Amino acid sequence: MRQSIPVNVWRQRSDRLCAHLLAWDYFRRCRVILAYTSFRQEPDLSPLAQHHAAWGLPRCVGKALHWHQWSAQSPWPLQKGAYGILEPHPQSPLVEASQVDLILVPALACDVQGYRLGYGAGYYDRLLSQPQWQGIPTVGIVFENARLPHLPRDEWDRPLGSICSESGLFLVS
Repeated sequence: MRQSIPVNVWRQRSDRLCAHLLAWDYFRRCRVILAYTSFRQEPDLSPLAQHHAAWGLPRCVGKALHWHQWSAQSPWPLQKGAYGILEPHPQSPLVEASQVDLILVPALACDVQGYRLGYGAGYYDRLLSQPQWQGIPTVGIVFENARLPHLPRDEWDRPLGSICSESGLFLVS
């Protein structure tokens, strides 16, 4: 369904979602934010890069996500990884959990309790289960039609702290 959104509507929805994040005081105070590169018409967060200098992007290494510093001025271009998703170059500097203020998490869908449906590989659930990542605020990023009342969940699923769509930023109780 997401991939059938006309490009101009996708762009408008992505821009509105970004505007909600930019209006959030906590977001504006963050030093380092982890994000993602849009894949299969996920909400595009790239407009946020002009408003915030310190970003981290994931690179899939085995069954783990390695986070690397990224900026538009990076000497290394993004490259396609194992799943066809644009990733940072392996030589770009790493980002440690202790540096991170916020994680923007991609999802196919999220429910109002903060549980997300990803692509099934478990990368984010494994990451958020590790003690060094557990205290960092998380925001699930979806379009409004993918913010659902309830999703099925397993015992290893980790809820996110909030959800952001083009309709607003919703803190999870």
